[in-house]
Amino acid sequence: MAMEQDIFDAVVMADERFHGEGYQEGYEEGSSLGLTEGKQYGVLHGAKIGSEIGCYRGFALAWKCLLHSGAGEKDSRKMKVVEALISLLQDFPYDDPTSETLHEDLDRIRGKFRQGS
Repeated sequence: MAMEQDIFDAVVMADERFHGEGYQEGYEEGSSLGLTEGKQYGVLHGAKIGSEIGCYRGFALAWKCLLHSGAGEKDSRKMKVVEALISLLQDFPYDDPTSETLHEDLDRIRGKFRQGS
């Protein structure tokens, strides 16, 4: 009877053991894939933001050169907007992707760009 009990316990315990091992393997594989996908998403999203910021910077610098020669009141107002945009671009946290204000700063830049264009 003891032998039959040991075999039965081995079968029951094997189910629990395989369940635990399967869970652990799945968790490790999921974590690894999650990190890989997260890095790919971060690189793609970061490149999009960088491209957008570069476009705004090019716009601002080009308009600064164009408006520099103008002396009218309308041109001076535009120049102030362009200067404010350049200032926002200089203060943008390029080196800190974990900055708490990154998206807020980006929204301010977008708003100032719309104001200037």
